Amino acid sequence: MTPDQLLGLADQCVKCGQCLPVCPTFAKLGNEADSPRGRISLIQGWAGGALALSPTLNGHLDGCLGCRACESACPSLVEYGRLADGAKAARAAAGSPLRRGWLRLWLGLLTQSRLTERLARVTRFYRQLGLARLVERTGLADWPALRPLHRLARAIPAATAPVTAGDRGAAELQIFVGCMGGLAQGRAIAATRALLHRLDLAVRIPTTPACCGAIHRHNGLPAAADRRRDACARHPEDPPLVGLASACVAELREAAGTGDTRELCDWLAPLPALETLAFQPLRRRVLVHEPCSHRYLLGGNAAVYRLLQRIPELEVQPLPNNQTCCGAAGTYLIQQPAMAAALLADKVAASAAAGADLIVTTNPGCALHLIAGMQEAGLAIEVCHPVELLARQLMPIEPDTQTAQTCTSVHSINPG
Repeated sequence: MTPDQLLGLADQCVKCGQCLPVCPTFAKLGNEADSPRGRISLIQGWAGGALALSPTLNGHLDGCLGCRACESACPSLVEYGRLADGAKAARAAAGSPLRRGWLRLWLGLLTQSRLTERLARVTRFYRQLGLARLVERTGLADWPALRPLHRLARAIPAATAPVTAGDRGAAELQIFVGCMGGLAQGRAIAATRALLHRLDLAVRIPTTPACCGAIHRHNGLPAAADRRRDACARHPEDPPLVGLASACVAELREAAGTGDTRELCDWLAPLPALETLAFQPLRRRVLVHEPCSHRYLLGGNAAVYRLLQRIPELEVQPLPNNQTCCGAAGTYLIQQPAMAAALLADKVAASAAAGADLIVTTNPGCALHLIAGMQEAGLAIEVCHPVELLARQLMPIEPDTQTAQTCTSVHSINPG
């Protein structure tokens, strides 16, 4: 994005200040430079040539979570997310080739699905061999550069279900796994397949999960992001594309070839076939965490509440202050660990005060972040995807009914 384009977007802001009360970083720091209108002013100063791209300026720009809460409060409809991504892209383009090369390298590795699946196995060994405890006892876990990685390594589920390819024949939907699916959502994908099987719906899962490009876009590499997102485009004969990760769905919806992508809970909730399922009662209190991508970009989490209300005796409540980001925000929890931890601490305290037994969320990054927070606080609060809870509470079916359903399911997958 050129300086003139940046200025064109920034000039839409009238500096009214309506964004200030909803900005998480401004609430924590009380610094105008860490608010949306403050960051817009800094972008205007830099793009207009009045300010140099200094470490201080970069620090304020990088401190933004990209949660987009400010857009919901803005009376001028400023496209802050587009402006922030554009500024990062312009900064990356103006930087040295070495810096751009390093950025492409580590983001490329981070979004390789095969590598992230191996990383999940490495983290399990990290815990099983006692290395995690050793790092904590020696104080290495408190090192700023190591702490976020250590926390994530502890948070990755100890037993994940492998993401195996689904049927390649006729299918009612295709699951978008994403580059982090094998690392963080294996159990959610397995639960999705179990639930859809009970609904007699055939599902297609790609052999090699693709990346939606969101991580690249929010780190200043729009061309790389476009290539990844375009590679996810559906063919006319393909079934609907449905994603479990709200942030991926939000990114995919921005392109013509994937603009009709649906979030899983939103796709499931209106299905008439759900009326045929019975769920076992669960006398627990579940808090619904609403990821910023779901709340601000996908139109809200109403479908999650409707699905969970199908479980008898389950007490469903929103997690307090859902309008505020939990601090995960893609790669933010690694790049800005102090602010990420401060925002997470608020969520942990609110969950404990509300007496939560479980927390459900539709974003894998938020899930790992919340799991890490519960572990550090010594709280036995489980964090999972809403569909995991639904699949777990499915009422067992009689053997004769199960046999008939299996036969019907096989027939629907192989119609010949």
